Amino acid sequence: MNVIEPGAGRRLGDEETAAVIGILRQRFGERLQTGEAIRREHSHTTTYLAAQLPDAVVVAQTTEEVAETVRICGEYGMPVIPFGTGTSLEGGVNAPFGGISIDLRTMDRVLAVHAEDLDCTVQAGCTREALNSHLRDTGLFFPIDPGANASLGGMAATRASGTNAVRYGTMRDNVVNVTAVMADGSVVHTAQRAKKSSAGYDLTRLLVGSEGTLGIITELTVRLWGIPERIAAGVCQFPDVDAACRTTISVIQAAIPIARIELLDALQMEMVNRYAKLAYANRPTLFVEFHGSPAGVEEQTAFFQAIAEDHGGTAIEWAEKSEDRNRLWKARHNAYHAVTAWRPGAKAVATDACVPISRLAECVGETQADIERLGLTAPIVGHVGDGNFHVSPLVMMEDEDEVGRMETMVARLARRAIAMGGTCTGEHGIGQGKMKYMAEEHGNGLAVMRAIKKALDPADIMNPGKVVPD
Repeated sequence: MNVIEPGAGRRLGDEETAAVIGILRQRFGERLQTGEAIRREHSHTTTYLAAQLPDAVVVAQTTEEVAETVRICGEYGMPVIPFGTGTSLEGGVNAPFGGISIDLRTMDRVLAVHAEDLDCTVQAGCTREALNSHLRDTGLFFPIDPGANASLGGMAATRASGTNAVRYGTMRDNVVNVTAVMADGSVVHTAQRAKKSSAGYDLTRLLVGSEGTLGIITELTVRLWGIPERIAAGVCQFPDVDAACRTTISVIQAAIPIARIELLDALQMEMVNRYAKLAYANRPTLFVEFHGSPAGVEEQTAFFQAIAEDHGGTAIEWAEKSEDRNRLWKARHNAYHAVTAWRPGAKAVATDACVPISRLAECVGETQADIERLGLTAPIVGHVGDGNFHVSPLVMMEDEDEVGRMETMVARLARRAIAMGGTCTGEHGIGQGKMKYMAEEHGNGLAVMRAIKKALDPADIMNPGKVVPD
């Protein structure tokens, strides 16, 4: 099993911990919980990293309550760990030094919609599905779709992306500003709502992707987009993964404004077919979607079909009715559940990497060969328009040899991506699980990150033991 490298944080003694919990209980009453079940819920991880429970959970309802909690904890050096919906994939909500988990889920309001400016302001606990439901009658939508119904604060904290990122960008591109509570309990607003600014440091981008290690995001303003006049989704199958990847590369290099292009390898398609009761061939498959005017979508789909046929792709099965498109994408989003249902008793270990688009076919091909050599069951699915793909090895955790082979594959994938000019994680984040690759990926930049962390959080109370190894 991996040994987690702790940061500089420390676990408080029993008396100090009891003192902090006592003060918080006086302030928050029943919104301060110490039961094991709720503490375990706030430490769970969908990977194989062991759960590490906080000492207590505070359910916050306002930015001021988050700030008050941080100030109280800061006086004692008690760690604070922000919690959104708990969909972290790299142990980001674990509490390796104990501390207080600050639950932001009830901070879920849409505070303001500025339709004329194409943006809106929400509390951190608002989920992407709730926001789009709220926007339903405005003709606008928020496009970032990581699959899970994650909170927008958590999505910003991990710099999430998803199926639409190839056209609409990631959270980095779609967050205008944030309100955050810093380690001293102060509240900062990182920017105004202007679409651009050259005034000072870009604090918004500093906090987006910081995973709660520099500050706790409590509110954010995000970009909105007009709902396309026409949407066409389709499925195209290929003789092998290389052909599907090279189709993707050609589409991106041809600057076709595709909205989604998702790869499922043959094993993943077999799993999805069984789980969702579909009848596609068990072959590498691209799920695609185009947005725009009727004429524009017609042109784009024809261009894509021609490129796909050049690489041996089948004729595309199109879906344009909303219910048909939703059914298609539900099958894609259920890929993780299809994986977990495939091998009862096994743990699905989700990992990802991202490479420059020109290296996509090479990286996927080498990864598949490595999976075969290691004797693993590990389907591949990816947001390949960005060069980003996910591998989900199924592992019997009591089998030390299989766990070791899985860890070898994950490490090789991370280092392969970095060597190709890519990254060890395209969208899952670093958390605890991928700290070991930070020096390889960032070199001397890691020392700069440590300096920023120390300057903004000298006592290391903000989600310690994550992202930047001490």
